[in-house]
Amino acid sequence: MKQNISAVLISLALFFSGCSFLPISSGSTVNLPAVLADAADGPVLITGEFTYTNEFVLESYYVEHAVMLNDMTGFILRDREWVLPVDSQVLGYVDVDEDNNSATYRLSLPAVPEGILNDVNHDNKKDTGVQVFAVAYSPNLTGGVFSEGDDRTWGWPSYLASVRTDTENNDEVTGGKVVIWAPDDAQQFPSGFGEDGLLFTDDDPLMSVPAGYSIVDLDADPFQDDHDPVSDVELYEPSDVALKDYSDLSYTDAFQKLYDVISVEYAFNGIAGKEPDWQALYARVMPLVQQAQQDRDSYAFFLALREFTLGFNDGHVYFDGNDNYWNYLYENVFPGYGFAVNETDAGETIVVYVTQGSEAETAGMQVGSQVLTVNGMDVSQWIAASAPFFPTSSDHLYRYDQVTSAFRAPEGEKMTVKFSNVDGQTNQITLTAFYDPYSFISVDSGWASYFSSVMPVQFDMLNDTIGYIQINSNSDDIGLIIRLFQHALKTFTAYGATDLIIDMRVNGGGTNLGLAGFLYDQDIPIGQLEYYSEKTGQFEPEGTFDKVFPNEEQYSFDHIILLVDQYCASACELEAYGFSQVPGVVVMGQHPTAGMEAEVARGEFVLPGAMTLTIPTGRFIKEDGTVLLEGQGVIPDVTVPITRDSLSSSQDVVLNDAIQYINTH
Repeated sequence: MKQNISAVLISLALFFSGCSFLPISSGSTVNLPAVLADAADGPVLITGEFTYTNEFVLESYYVEHAVMLNDMTGFILRDREWVLPVDSQVLGYVDVDEDNNSATYRLSLPAVPEGILNDVNHDNKKDTGVQVFAVAYSPNLTGGVFSEGDDRTWGWPSYLASVRTDTENNDEVTGGKVVIWAPDDAQQFPSGFGEDGLLFTDDDPLMSVPAGYSIVDLDADPFQDDHDPVSDVELYEPSDVALKDYSDLSYTDAFQKLYDVISVEYAFNGIAGKEPDWQALYARVMPLVQQAQQDRDSYAFFLALREFTLGFNDGHVYFDGNDNYWNYLYENVFPGYGFAVNETDAGETIVVYVTQGSEAETAGMQVGSQVLTVNGMDVSQWIAASAPFFPTSSDHLYRYDQVTSAFRAPEGEKMTVKFSNVDGQTNQITLTAFYDPYSFISVDSGWASYFSSVMPVQFDMLNDTIGYIQINSNSDDIGLIIRLFQHALKTFTAYGATDLIIDMRVNGGGTNLGLAGFLYDQDIPIGQLEYYSEKTGQFEPEGTFDKVFPNEEQYSFDHIILLVDQYCASACELEAYGFSQVPGVVVMGQHPTAGMEAEVARGEFVLPGAMTLTIPTGRFIKEDGTVLLEGQGVIPDVTVPITRDSLSSSQDVVLNDAIQYINTH
């Protein structure tokens, strides 16, 4: 919901600019600026264009784009929870050019706006005051096009907004432009920031403003007010959210800049067990980077960066695909030996997939076979000696990834495996690794979801009383996700469902939507987002304490079961955590969620050779001062056993146990 998404939009903000020629009738157009110049004494139309580097919000999360004349009363009062009234909202058209990461917008000003009048001249006299607005990106999330109800917005814009704000100083306004409207010519407005450098405080110098609209340039000294009929107003992508682009640098210079930033701003610096040994990591990786630079070897640079990522106990540290990344996968990850395994709770290594036509199948290996030794070594020792291909945040996911990587190898490598079938017959075979992606994808549910094309939310009635919702993504069209989730609840209620199962076992994350607000009529505390502050040299809270707000429409069920697994990661875990805090919800699964929870928008790096690297810089802190979810995840209340039979079963044993739990409680 926008009350949660708006926390992102308050610290990000997107904008677009529209054309200045408006169709009047079929076959004719009119030069709008020329007409307005003759017809108006002040601003009547605001246009603009902008570019953006961080694509997630505009190209992944939202599809219903708009800009808004955003009443800044919340900022003036320094009240982050001041909600925009519908009456003050004026929407404008946005056209996004995804190919060029740019957009244009057009916003027509009403004759008389309906914002809040604020006396901002601080002269100890009671004045009527002025209305103060910023132009800000305001996409529609759910419901109608305006921000209201579950889709609320606050009056403190900073992401793709016409004002620039300082994240190092409580998002105080530092520049840009604001739109003001004065009811008469007796009002005043600041003409500068004053000695304290803050806007709308007692020491602001003042200037008189005419009646009607003015566009005030906060970058001029003193501030300048513009009364042109058509005004061009830029919207700003905050510098800390913009991609850190080092692609034009040498390998060594790019890595040095990356290291200098992230060694200071990494989200879990100061957290025991999470902060890397920075000096040792640098000493290990920089020589590899220097050699790649000397050899002008792009793949060697990629391998050096991969070595850098493995210095983190953090699943949010990852590459965002390029040719070198995929070459690595094709050479090291996708090849296998024609089978895949998982471990039982008792430590048995059980075959869960056999590739058709493989040497393993020919030798009689079956789903349900137990691997006993590998190359003469006890299989548990073989697994323990292997390392995951990529960083992980939690011990349980690290072990799970060890099991996977232990049976992958470059094509041509040999492995001797001793195994026993379900009938007790033992066999030993020597296998040759070959290109075998399906055995990898079959056991790795995260990759299986990557290659599947499913709706972000799917739902069905399992029987006359149980509704089932599968949330596959929090990073697709998020408005669609919310609508589908609510539609499912509404459908179940209409059909008389008394029980609900929410399945979040495979969901790579995106952004927390606060869907638990449909199921609980009280606020659900989540956590306080913190970032490193250059000003104080330590991590500081940013924004308000994050929470899930109750939705206007509420739904209730006798039983609510939440299914989780380690392939619920990142924002999926925040979503699952919100559900887990709803009274009466029972969390079930074979594993906790991935245990990787951090904020990555400010840690996106573009490096030479079209390589991109993501490293989190924001962390969530709970009310008790501990880190939220990272390294631990959402832990099941009811753990479903992992046995040889369950791993061999063609049934969804976790879902079946959830149904049985409902039927017996």
